[in-house]
Amino acid sequence: MNNNKKSYDYGNCHVCGEQMQEKRINQDFWLKGKLVVIESVPAGVCPQCGEKIVKADVGRELASLIQNLKRLPKRKTISVPVLRYAKKVA
Repeated sequence: MNNNKKSYDYGNCHVCGEQMQEKRINQDFWLKGKLVVIESVPAGVCPQCGEKIVKADVGRELASLIQNLKRLPKRKTISVPVLRYAKKVA
């Protein structure tokens, strides 16, 4: 019996045309001025330009996690530096 799970075919990148590869990514969202990171999200990632996509069911699960954020058990938190780009733009 073969238990190897075939990976999902994400197709070609809509930006550059390269074949997407399945990877686990950290997806970030800004919600009401706060950064939320969801780790280990299955996604198609373009090896050429870095474009990322998720399947519809993964997108629905991400939306559910975000909606229920306050109801979830205690979560890991991280601190990140915030820098301001100060150079004037011509």
